[in-house]
Amino acid sequence: MSPALPDGAPWPADGALDPRLVEKDAGRPLSLYVHVPFCRVRCGYCDFNTYTAQFGAGADLDTYAGSVLAEAALAARVLDDAGIGPRPASTVFFGGGTPTMLAPDELARALDGLRERIGIAPGAEVTLEANPDTVSAHGLAGLADAGFTRVSFGMQSAVPRVLAALDRTHAPERVPEAVAWAREAGLDVSVDLIYGCPGETLDDWRASLLAATRMRPDHISAYALVVEEGTRMGAQVARGELPAPDPDDEATKYEEADAVLSAAGYRWYEISNFALVGPDEAGALDRGGLAPTALARASRHNLAYWRDWDWWGLGPGAHSHIGALRWWNVKHPAAYASRLARELSPAHSGEALDAPTRDLERVMLAVRTGEGVALADTPAGSGGAPGRERVAGLVADGLINAARARAGRAVLTLRGRLLADHVTRELMGY
Repeated sequence: MSPALPDGAPWPADGALDPRLVEKDAGRPLSLYVHVPFCRVRCGYCDFNTYTAQFGAGADLDTYAGSVLAEAALAARVLDDAGIGPRPASTVFFGGGTPTMLAPDELARALDGLRERIGIAPGAEVTLEANPDTVSAHGLAGLADAGFTRVSFGMQSAVPRVLAALDRTHAPERVPEAVAWAREAGLDVSVDLIYGCPGETLDDWRASLLAATRMRPDHISAYALVVEEGTRMGAQVARGELPAPDPDDEATKYEEADAVLSAAGYRWYEISNFALVGPDEAGALDRGGLAPTALARASRHNLAYWRDWDWWGLGPGAHSHIGALRWWNVKHPAAYASRLARELSPAHSGEALDAPTRDLERVMLAVRTGEGVALADTPAGSGGAPGRERVAGLVADGLINAARARAGRAVLTLRGRLLADHVTRELMGY
């Protein structure tokens, strides 16, 4: 984990937002992210803001929900003062860390408190990340009763030695058991996979994909391993004890994921995310009449980021994004809880994004989705002959879909998904 927060300007002690920069008239939905920073074991590849220790006084398993709800009360005041509240959340996501380190009744208390302080829209998607070995049938049923609608299990792999290399603590057979419990509780289910682990073969990866599809979850995420500086795995790679991930190997494994998941009835709606489709959805997709992002089982919270919604991140190290403003909280749980106990904002610093940066981010995010980006909203699509040449080049190189480009949208092909950053630069005229 990197010890440093991003550079930014000091943030007001009361958390106030400049009403001129919240883009009040945009009408964007609001999402909430709740960071739970506790884990049983810190995985060697992980650079998230997580801790295996507890720190008391609002920063341990029994008191942490109270700190989150203190920030939620602050968020409600700040949004209202900026002229963009009250606005109930359309999606809520408890991530980590390991949210299920908190007892089910503490998670339910946190969710109830968010509903009381900020509001949660009817029919909202409410997701909880979970390690398969930190849940029970009874606990998942209680979370469903509390209002959680979806659980995302960190499966990562179905191969024991790959799990061991990733420092995962669950056995492969625990995942289908946990998925079955979630189904019995009435929860939608997602599983997360990681490819590119040192020592993982293509057969290993294919076995993990097939194991995931046999469970028929609603949603599967497939992420390439990134070895981050400051992690234990990063140090092992730097010392030559482990090989660095091979980009060509990871590209091959992504192509394998697309093939296996497509054959099993899943469709990509964002580069790393695949949703299970029904016959009607599949037919509409084949006819070009349905954007992949409209799939019923797509994660609406994931789409909140790709669609440039507003979101407020609660918890130590959590990032927030409202209009042209972005900020991030202090990282340490004790510092986070202490600030809130003194009725201060936990924000450490932030930034106001200028118009060119906002435009770049909108294109960069939208181009990753299955519905792509309107060419008219990019410099290449609205910039005369040079722009048309860039778009024609992307089509000729097989990076964006030719038919969709003729209809005015840049939608990535399979090859384009592997080179999405290059496509973004071309569309932006860089």
